Amino acid sequence: MRLKDRVVFITGASRGIGRSVALACAKEGAHVAIAAKTEVADNPRLPGTIHDVAKEVEALGRQALPVKLDVRDADACDEAIKRTIDHFGKIDALVNNAGALFWADVADTPIKRFDLIMGINVRASYVLAHAVLPHMIERKYGHIVMMSPAVDADAVAGHGAYSVSKFGMTMIAQAIAEECEEHNVTAHSLWPATAVESYATMNFGLGGPEIWRKADIIADSTVALLAKEPRERKGRAWLDEDLLRAEGVTDFSKYQCVPGQEPPHFPFKSIPRVTHTVR
Repeated sequence: MRLKDRVVFITGASRGIGRSVALACAKEGAHVAIAAKTEVADNPRLPGTIHDVAKEVEALGRQALPVKLDVRDADACDEAIKRTIDHFGKIDALVNNAGALFWADVADTPIKRFDLIMGINVRASYVLAHAVLPHMIERKYGHIVMMSPAVDADAVAGHGAYSVSKFGMTMIAQAIAEECEEHNVTAHSLWPATAVESYATMNFGLGGPEIWRKADIIADSTVALLAKEPRERKGRAWLDEDLLRAEGVTDFSKYQCVPGQEPPHFPFKSIPRVTHTVR
């Protein structure tokens, strides 16, 4: 029970990676605020609701707070943070998992799509961090995790707008880690070393199970970050596999979607370029 009685606020938690993180935190003793847009399942390609995941968390013996939230709405984000603090008395960790995906060349990326992914990825992460940081600083305890990669200018071709939005999340995490270190508040970014099974990868043909790992690897990595005292590990950009290796994990076969088939690491050429948006 490495997270016993901690309170974790997770965005995009009604399905996929967010749901996996919520359940992993609950198994380790955390209470969870499950924030996402989906309150009623009305799209067969995107099953799962905040209430479904809340029931799963409660079945593990922990408390759950389903929070209907459109992360593009700054006032709603502020209210969601306040509501969670009022309900649980605190927030120990914020996991900015909600995201929008759009991969295309710059010339093929409409401004509305640019605004959408910037609003859901980097802006929402900033708004939620901005809302929760005063509370964390006052309590002298807090973790913020951004689901975003290390900044790499050589990896932007074909998805420039998406890269800007994700790299922005990583830069915000680095700023928080340095600015708030004296308050025992830290921030990390976390990204998979391989493609991860999710509704994005499934619905938009981003390879197949033979090149995916289960979302559990991101969930376990998130727990590993949250389990340490904030001041004990300096904030940085992590790959899930590197983080778990630092925790002593050597066998990653349990994360394979196809037993015996170890997925290739990024970058690899087997994932096609797509021009779709997924939330």
